[in-house]
Amino acid sequence: MKKPKYLYHGSGKKLIGDKLVPKKATDMDEDKIDNSLKAVYATNIKEEAIVMGILSCKGAGSSSMLSNNADNVHGIIYKGWPKQDYFYLYILPSQTFEEKPKNSHQWVSLKPVKPNKMKRLLLKDYITLVRKANFKEKEKFFKKYKNKILKK
Repeated sequence: MKKPKYLYHGSGKKLIGDKLVPKKATDMDEDKIDNSLKAVYATNIKEEAIVMGILSCKGAGSSSMLSNNADNVHGIIYKGWPKQDYFYLYILPSQTFEEKPKNSHQWVSLKPVKPNKMKRLLLKDYITLVRKANFKEKEKFFKKYKNKILKK
């Protein structure tokens, strides 16, 4: 995929300082993400970043994001529910980012990144992008990740 001019990063926290700093990913599914990288994670799909911002809000516990393309992005929350009024979308320059894995929508920068713009978004305007998991989804999720959840 050709590198886009801008990438997006969603967060439940407002940036302290002027740069997003590389950190280890918290995703439990190593098949989807290389958890060994200490990086700034971003996506070229704005809706994915918005969902990630919601899923990282205070109160949202175990969760996952399903995404086939920009028209089919949503989050599932297995435990908890977001307890904030606002979350943040950061628009980032793509210069220091590499797409990992290739042909995904995930980009990583091993260097700190200064956002071009920060948007404070009202959670209630985007809450339809996430839903609570049903019983079968919870059962499957907790069975698959039981050991990783217990380690936290």
